[in-house]
Amino acid sequence: MKILLLTASVGSGHTRAAEAVSLALREAHPGVRVETLDALTLASPLFRAFYGKGYLALAERAPALVGWFYDRLDEPRAPGDWARQLVQTAGMKALLSRLREGEWDAIVSTHFLTSELVAALKRRALVSAPLVTIVTDMDAHRLWAQEPCTKYLVGGAEAANALQRRGVAGERIAITGIPIHPIFSRLPTRRACLAEHGLSGTRPVILQLAGGSGHGPLEDVYTGLLSLEKPVDLIVVAGRNRAARYRLLKRLVPARHNARVLGFTDRMHELMRAADLVVSKPGGLTCSEALACGTPMAIINPIPGQESRNGDFLLENGAAIKINAVAALPGKVAALLEDPLKLARLRESALKLASPVAAFDAAREIVSVAERAARSERGTAAVSA
Repeated sequence: MKILLLTASVGSGHTRAAEAVSLALREAHPGVRVETLDALTLASPLFRAFYGKGYLALAERAPALVGWFYDRLDEPRAPGDWARQLVQTAGMKALLSRLREGEWDAIVSTHFLTSELVAALKRRALVSAPLVTIVTDMDAHRLWAQEPCTKYLVGGAEAANALQRRGVAGERIAITGIPIHPIFSRLPTRRACLAEHGLSGTRPVILQLAGGSGHGPLEDVYTGLLSLEKPVDLIVVAGRNRAARYRLLKRLVPARHNARVLGFTDRMHELMRAADLVVSKPGGLTCSEALACGTPMAIINPIPGQESRNGDFLLENGAAIKINAVAALPGKVAALLEDPLKLARLRESALKLASPVAAFDAAREIVSVAERAARSERGTAAVSA
C-alpha cells in the first residue's frame, strides 16, 4: 500500500500535521509506504512567493485584511473563486502533472489548497486514488470542503458540523482530533520534564511561543512577562527568528525571574508538559499540542480568521484566557497565577478536549479508506474479466 501525504508550507502547522500522520503510519502500519510532498516545492517561483511568504507577510503587517479575505472566502459563493482557481492551476502545473502520473492507494491532504487541486483532477477522472482531507483547525472553513473527497478527518464536533452544513454527509466525516506528533501520546511526567530542563517547579513556569517562523509581537510580549511581580520561570521559543532571539538574549532579566530564550526546538512536548501556562497565538497544531499536555493557553495576537476561531473554541470550552492587548498581559497573567483553582479548572478542561492519539486515529482511517478502495478496484476488475 502506498500513501501520498500532501501539504503546503504556509506556516508550520500543515507540515507538522503531515509529519505526525507519516510517523503514525510508519509506526502502526509498517507495511505502508509513505511519501510526503510539500506542494509549494513544485509551485512556480511567483506563486510560491505569493502563497507562502506573501501570506505570512500580510498576516504580520495587515492582519485585518487577512481576516476580511478569510470571511469573504467562507461565503457560499465567494466572489472571485474562478480567478483564484485559475491562478492556482497556473501556479501549480508541476504538481498537477505529478499527481496525474503517480499511482497511490490514497492521497491525504493537510491543506485546503492541495485538497482543492486533487478534487479538481478527480472530477475530470485524471486521478483515481481516494482523497482524504485532514482539517488542521478547530473550525472548517468553506475551502476545506472540496469534492469529491472520500473522508474528512476533523478535530471535533464543531468542524464536523461546519462540513455537514456545507453538504458533506456525516458518514464521510471522522472526528479524530488534529494530528500531532505521536510523542504527545506518550508524554513523560511533568516532574520528569521539569527536571530535564532544570526547573524546580517551585514557581510558575510560563512558556512563550511565537510559531515556527517566530513572528508577531515577540519582544513586547517578553517585556510584559518580565514585568510580572511574581517570580516565574520563563521559557521563550523564538522559532527560526534568529534576529529576534538575539535581541531577547541581550535583554536584562529582573533578578526575581529565571528566563531562557530558545530557537527552534524538537522538545516542545517536554516544555509544554512542564509549563503552567502557554502564551501564544492559537494555531491549530499549537492548540492541540497544549491540550494534549493539559496546559492552559493565554491567547494573544491571533491572526483574524482561522486562529481567532481556534481561540474562540478554546475560550468557549474553558481551556484558555484571552489577552486582547499586550498592555493587559501582565495583569491578566498575574491574576491567573494568583488563582490556582481557576488554573486547575483550565487544565482540567484542556485535558477533556485533548486528542493525544489523533495521528494514530487518522492513520487508521487512511488505511481503511485505501483498503476499501483496493477491494472495490479488485471487485470491478473481477467483474470485467
